[in-house]
Amino acid sequence: MSTPYTTRLAIPDVATYCHLRSVSGLSPKKAEAAARGLPNSLFAVQVLHGDEIVGMGRIIGDGGCFYQVVDIAVLPAHQGRGLGKLIMREIMQYIEQQVPVSAYVSLIADGQAQDLYAQFGFTHTAPKSVGMAIKR
Repeated sequence: MSTPYTTRLAIPDVATYCHLRSVSGLSPKKAEAAARGLPNSLFAVQVLHGDEIVGMGRIIGDGGCFYQVVDIAVLPAHQGRGLGKLIMREIMQYIEQQVPVSAYVSLIADGQAQDLYAQFGFTHTAPKSVGMAIKR
């Protein structure tokens, strides 16, 4: 069965990144912050519908011991079509092929996104550990 979606393994540009985050319901990021952070991505995938970027996901980290899955975002008009799974399959392929066995791979799951991530083997860390954050 053919799909109108393709993937591209590339970091989105700043404007696309900021747009995808804000429109998909993730917290917005300033262009200055995105311009600093995006080049430090270890891995990035984009989902395209024709020439339009409609989804993305990234991995950040130190490249050896610690990795974090971030920025899983899909435009609302394209949600519910399996694109989160498509993004996660690309991310998991990178993890399986590039990440050392002893590395710690983490993510923060907002709301029901935890159900998606569980399908790929991610488990809750609580009560042994809990996620903590400080936001500027």
